[in-house]
Amino acid sequence: MYAATRVGNGARGFFAECPVTLRIEVRRRPFTMRALPTFAYIARSADGRRVKGHADAVSESAVLTDLASRGLSPISVAHSDHRRKERRVGVRPLASSYRQLSELLRSGVPLLRAIRLLARGKSNVTLARCWGEVAEALAGGERLADAMSKHERTFAPVHVAMVRAGERGAFLEPVLARLATLLEQQADLRGRVIGNMLYPAVLLMVGAGVVLASLVFFVPKFEEFFSKMPSLPMPTRILLASSALVTGNAWLTVVLVMLVIAGIVWAARSDRVRLELLRRAMKLPYLGSLFSAIAVARFARMLGTLLENGIPMLQALDIARDSAGNPILADAISRAATAVKHGETLSKPLEECGLFPEDVLEMISVGESSNNLPSVLVRLADTLESRIDRMLAMMLRLMEPAMLLIIAVVVMFIFLALVVPMMQLSSQL
Repeated sequence: MYAATRVGNGARGFFAECPVTLRIEVRRRPFTMRALPTFAYIARSADGRRVKGHADAVSESAVLTDLASRGLSPISVAHSDHRRKERRVGVRPLASSYRQLSELLRSGVPLLRAIRLLARGKSNVTLARCWGEVAEALAGGERLADAMSKHERTFAPVHVAMVRAGERGAFLEPVLARLATLLEQQADLRGRVIGNMLYPAVLLMVGAGVVLASLVFFVPKFEEFFSKMPSLPMPTRILLASSALVTGNAWLTVVLVMLVIAGIVWAARSDRVRLELLRRAMKLPYLGSLFSAIAVARFARMLGTLLENGIPMLQALDIARDSAGNPILADAISRAATAVKHGETLSKPLEECGLFPEDVLEMISVGESSNNLPSVLVRLADTLESRIDRMLAMMLRLMEPAMLLIIAVVVMFIFLALVVPMMQLSSQL
């Protein structure tokens, strides 16, 4: 008893002289406990029921011991990753979290405490859970960029690269603010494009629904009347044949629609088909320039933001290539990275892809020669996005009357195909 007392007093005196060591051990303990592997088990209870579940344990034997203590007879135990796949987080909630983290750091809140505040958020459970796991990794001694890289579906490689550069250069707060601005501008551009195309798409769907309803419910009522007539005009015969195809062979129509949908899905997943369709779309008179402007604006915004935050040129080009969303532009960026690696300029390989207008290439060339490329690219993105807004507005003004005219022509065709035979019959009588 006396020896134990002396050892305890000595240990207490030792830790009193080294309080930092004791604090580090206490902070690391929760992280170590949460890193336990997960096992999936199937067991049988005392009354014969099958029980399935998951358990976090050091080893398989620990799971078996736990099952035995609960009165369960194990059937199988194996490693399992039962955690649900992370859902993708929207761009705007992620941008808001970056903005909030930047403001917290600017106010003097420590990084770990600020991230734990984000982990308490209630508006987006997936994002809050990701920030909570990042906070645990930070408490375990990891860097912020390394902790974020474990959540690829939430934090894109461009976000991780910018945060890593901010950590190394000790300017994390402005990097997060710029990253939030980048995401907000991308979301605004995507929202403007989708918003401008939404009305024509709805108008087209409504017109197609009206025509389909006419063929299914309205035209068949005249079929018996027209069958007594010896001859019918060509528009009437086309209309009756279309109605018979839709109503009499509904299964064939469904099969054709399913085949078309399957073909579209296959084309969307095939890189070769997507590339060929994109090349053909780029040659269209008006849509080609719009698609090019959207791709170039995204590239300029991404590359300019990366370079402004201290990312090296080659690494920034690799990230911009992966985030381009356009195979033609991605191939041009790859050639540009090779050219820059050999000491050449950036503008020349970009010119060969045919997506960049001459004024854009001239601005990039001037930015390279004046060592002011990052700010030039950001201003160029602003200019292109304004140009895209004007092009979308013009296209919308042209599409509305064009689609209304097409719908009116189809409805008029149905009306005349039904009325002309009646007028001929009345004239004969």
